[in-house]
Formats: sequence, C-alpha cells, structure tokens
Amino acid sequence: MGKLRYVVEQTFALLHHFKRLAVRWERRTELHDAFVSLACSLICWRRLNRPES
Repeated sequence: MGKLRYVVEQTFALLHHFKRLAVRWERRTELHDAFVSLACSLICWRRLNRPES
C-alpha cells in the first residue's frame, strides 16, 4: 500500500507544477480535462525521454 500511495502522491505533485491545473480557471470541464490529459502526456513523455546515465 505504501508504494502505491507514493506513486499517486508523486503524480499529484507533478501535476501541480502546471499552474493552470493547480487553480482551475476554466468554467467548462472539457477544457480542464483536456489540460489534465495534456499534462499527463507531457509527464510521461519526459519520463520516457530521460537521458541514459
């Protein structure tokens, strides 16, 4: 349970780096959902493209 909780909390922390998602300004939920999807895809892209060390 501890490992799963860490992953979820880490994901929330990464999403809060996108300021527009931390404070929801959009009135339409479709726009907010689109920004969340975009942020998740950017997070995944950055994780997959890490340089090998």
